[in-house]
Amino acid sequence: MVSLEVIFLGTSAAMPTADRSLSSIVVNRNGTLLIFDAGEGMQYNFIRANLGFNKKTLLFITHLHSDHILGILGFLQTLSLQGRTLPIDIFGPKPLHDFIFENIKLLRINLTFQINIHKISDSKGILVEEKEYKILYCKSEHGPGVCSYAYCVVEKNRPGKFDIKKARTLEIPEGELYSLLQQGIDIVDKNRVIHSSEIVGQTRPGRKIGISGDTRPSENLCNFFKNCDLLIFESTFSSNELLKAKESYHSTAIETATLAKLASVHRLCLTHFSSRYKDLEVLLDEARSVFFPTELAFDLKTICVNYKN
Repeated sequence: MVSLEVIFLGTSAAMPTADRSLSSIVVNRNGTLLIFDAGEGMQYNFIRANLGFNKKTLLFITHLHSDHILGILGFLQTLSLQGRTLPIDIFGPKPLHDFIFENIKLLRINLTFQINIHKISDSKGILVEEKEYKILYCKSEHGPGVCSYAYCVVEKNRPGKFDIKKARTLEIPEGELYSLLQQGIDIVDKNRVIHSSEIVGQTRPGRKIGISGDTRPSENLCNFFKNCDLLIFESTFSSNELLKAKESYHSTAIETATLAKLASVHRLCLTHFSSRYKDLEVLLDEARSVFFPTELAFDLKTICVNYKN
């Protein structure tokens, strides 16, 4: 069973609060760390979450606003001080390359590992494709002149369930032949052809996690996040601040919940809260009035994303 969990390192909007740090989310897939945004000081909660300093790590930046990127340099320096040796791949809008390397030079940060920066320029596509999953991106709407992206972690389909009882009834030797059948390959055993479909059921869907970054809701994002097992979407304002949300290209809780409902997602988690809200139940109640399977993020909250079947 491949583990898949989300850890929130920071859940506040532009300004941190006493109990909420700036934006950063980790998707931990069986020990591979997929980090989305790096708000200032994010390495503190990264350490508290005990995620490890020398694991395969990829960093994805939604946009180049300070509350989403100022933690990159401190994070890289912390990893170096801990003796990291594995390279890190970083993905984001074009200016990200200059921001990182110019500041590394100015601050004289001595890295103990290689960083590879990948510039995103298209409106949507595949950023990373591994054997079992891929990372997709889609342009979001965070204002004129702001290049911003949403991301999805999408697992590929899994093999169907293996009917061990039937395999034993047919006296198929365990081991290599079981493996071939599981991979969808027909076998020959004792002068008989056994089709994989006789033993293995229909392929089963993998899991899908969507991460919005800062954005207005849109039809493009609704389609992009279709059928997510977990959607993490910004909810900076309540419905009373709709005009403010539109002016600053953010979303309200009701707008976020409406998008989640239209996208047929399984579960919604709100994050990126304005510091003006001392009681976030207001946002939760608004969202649940439209889409009940909604919850609030908080720093160091962990969500396990399980298979549907």
